[in-house]
Amino acid sequence: MSQSIPDDVVLESEPHVRTPAVAYLVSGAVIVAALYFGRELLMPLVLAGLLAFVLAPACALLRHIRIPRVVSVLIVVALAFAAIGGIGLVVGRQIGSLAGNLPSYQSTVMDKWHALSTGGGLTQRLLQGAVEPKGSSTGPAGAKAPTATEAASALGIQNASGLAIARTLATPLLAPLTTAGVVLVFTIFILLSNEDLRDRLVRLVGRHDLHRTILAMNDAARRLSRYFLFQLGLNSSFGVLIGACLWWAGLPNPILWGILAALMRFVPFIGIFIALLPPLLLAVAVVPGWTLALTVLALFIGTEMVMGQVIEPLIYGHSTGLSPIAVIVATAFWAFMWGPVGLLLATPLTVCLVVIGRHVQPLAFFDVILGDTPPLEPSETFYQRALEGHASDLTPGARAQIAATSRADYYDKVALRGLALAQRDLARDALAFERLDAIHVQIAGLLEELDGVVPTSDPATSLPVDWQTTGAVVCIPGRGQLDDLAATMAVQVLRSAGYGVSMEPNLVLGSSDTESVDLANARLCCLSVLEDGSTASGIRYFVRRMQKKMPSAKIVICLWQAPADSALLADLRSTGEDEHLVLSIGELMALIQALSALKMSFLQKNPGL
Repeated sequence: MSQSIPDDVVLESEPHVRTPAVAYLVSGAVIVAALYFGRELLMPLVLAGLLAFVLAPACALLRHIRIPRVVSVLIVVALAFAAIGGIGLVVGRQIGSLAGNLPSYQSTVMDKWHALSTGGGLTQRLLQGAVEPKGSSTGPAGAKAPTATEAASALGIQNASGLAIARTLATPLLAPLTTAGVVLVFTIFILLSNEDLRDRLVRLVGRHDLHRTILAMNDAARRLSRYFLFQLGLNSSFGVLIGACLWWAGLPNPILWGILAALMRFVPFIGIFIALLPPLLLAVAVVPGWTLALTVLALFIGTEMVMGQVIEPLIYGHSTGLSPIAVIVATAFWAFMWGPVGLLLATPLTVCLVVIGRHVQPLAFFDVILGDTPPLEPSETFYQRALEGHASDLTPGARAQIAATSRADYYDKVALRGLALAQRDLARDALAFERLDAIHVQIAGLLEELDGVVPTSDPATSLPVDWQTTGAVVCIPGRGQLDDLAATMAVQVLRSAGYGVSMEPNLVLGSSDTESVDLANARLCCLSVLEDGSTASGIRYFVRRMQKKMPSAKIVICLWQAPADSALLADLRSTGEDEHLVLSIGELMALIQALSALKMSFLQKNPGL
């Protein structure tokens, strides 16, 4: 079993000076130009690299049974290229057979076009011009095939020597053979030198932390190797299934269409349609009716849906790690740069860039731009929607998370952290007060909508009667402009757990006009504050007033989402307030449950009280 690493493990490069944006633009332009003008060299190298990822597990397996590295590499590469060459020969024979049979399908095609064109109305007007022959280019129906002399004259080699004829016929084959030879050499070199290449990359990106660097790099290589191997296996299975079904349906050259379907599945979104078009047109041409064409159409669509919606999610999960827009842009980019080869390599190359971006910190922008990870944290999205006045857009997701987990979980991980971001911007004068009022209204409305959601995972707790009485727990916000929203969240969580909780303004601790507020039933008092909206002296003042107003109640300071290195947190702990100091609603709930459980245990042991 391969060892995995956490997603947050990255490879940090050596410290460097900030580079101007113009330098990045120039560097990007140079890289794009190099990719375009150096494609004759880079395409074989990339093909060899991807092929090495696929063949690496087989080489490792042979080495595991004590076969030397060189021998294992040569065996695996020889078998792989023999298979590729065999597929190429089969494709060539299938294309030749198809080309020889095409003239026999002409009458069927003409009959179908004639039936469509004589149907009357718009169809007739649209198709009439296409059915009628133009000029004499098609020739009479009984025209003789060109003789060998005429064919040689058309190729321009009628009076040429044998060497010239051989050169003319061999020239179209030299380019693919040369590319195959370069790919063969590069593949062998990469498989033989993979450890040396890895060590050089380690030196470039993370020599100061060898353990984490090597661990992350090996994990990335395993992930890529498994992905490419699984993708090759799935696409090959898809092609075999398509070919077998087309053979059973009676379509000519089913092997060719199966191979085409397997190759085109490497092309996202449009690949299946490219693979579908030739066999669909052939099905229209070979038989008079439309049954075969409809069968081919249903076969491709049904098989692709099963493969994409059922089988692939079971193997890869629900995503390959790429965002849909990134796949589209990458496909267009690589197709423009490298033509049909780039079209096939677009997704594998993009996957490589995303994996590298997740493990190499200087290249993390690849993961941000191309990956399917949300660009913002949920708390940042919460703050952003409230800032834009669209907090209501958060309601469906918030309801789903509360129903699936708990209200405290959503408030702690999303809402309170979003409030902390807003309070931080306010503290550094980056947020205008009128904007703050709008944010307050937005979040208050969202909390009101969420108040009726019943979490499925909140346990029903048996509570003492005095903890269920209204006012048993009192939440008082601090002086911060957003402290009351945090207190509202705590009140909702405690109320849904069965506690008798009330929320009072902080004025209740001060002037005499609030003496009428009954705090006699308070068992516990929570001071709700956000770090950047409060000071240690202000918090201590509120604590003293609470102790005076509610001498029998336990005082809890709720310093929501304060970081571990918070100066305010350290100041409060230095004076002993950390005995009842919590940083999240979850911690507050745990404290209150412990206190109420102690009271319940005492009542059970003393039933007469």
